[in-house]
Amino acid sequence: MTQPTTAPSSARLLATPGALGLADLVGIFDDLQFALKCCERLVAELERPPGRLDAVLVESLWVSALNSYARCFRTGDRGMGLTVEDVKATEVPGEVAEWHELLGRIRDFAIDGATNPREDYSVGVSQSESGQAAGIVITSAVRPLVDDVTVRQTGRLAFELSRLVDERIKEQQQKVFTAAERMTPEQLTALPAIEVAVDPAAAPSQ
Repeated sequence: MTQPTTAPSSARLLATPGALGLADLVGIFDDLQFALKCCERLVAELERPPGRLDAVLVESLWVSALNSYARCFRTGDRGMGLTVEDVKATEVPGEVAEWHELLGRIRDFAIDGATNPREDYSVGVSQSESGQAAGIVITSAVRPLVDDVTVRQTGRLAFELSRLVDERIKEQQQKVFTAAERMTPEQLTALPAIEVAVDPAAAPSQ
């Protein structure tokens, strides 16, 4: 595929199945990278002493990582979503398919569960010396935060899946460009124009 010598400031919108599939793959790659970054932040946070650990930050990062990871496995209209077979194809050691299923269950409990994912609450009644009801007592059992091993394993899986998706992006991009090359200048010009944001950091130095 021919690469432009300068970054374009505009382009023509492609709405073909191949182009839409490429956009789906890029979205999946971004979700995996986001999950990986959440895991990296989590590892750093979990290294803090217990008294300085931010439980709110830990839960927020972990739930965000789980949700982004799970989104990558939605089939979608164009079938670009990842599968359990993709998980098995990674170089992550251990029972990765079972680990993947476990992450799905943890995600469902944390996001869609009917009960509080942080604590399990119970209500009781205290008794006076005569045995009569004296008051209401509310107790709770705190569920443990995610541990370092779980986070690292999840991050490793997200990293390996990112590599797999990156290769698919390259292949799909070539297919889309090959199809675009067959279009005439008139057909290309008739497509809707889209603005292209240029990253100043990527601009060549003068």
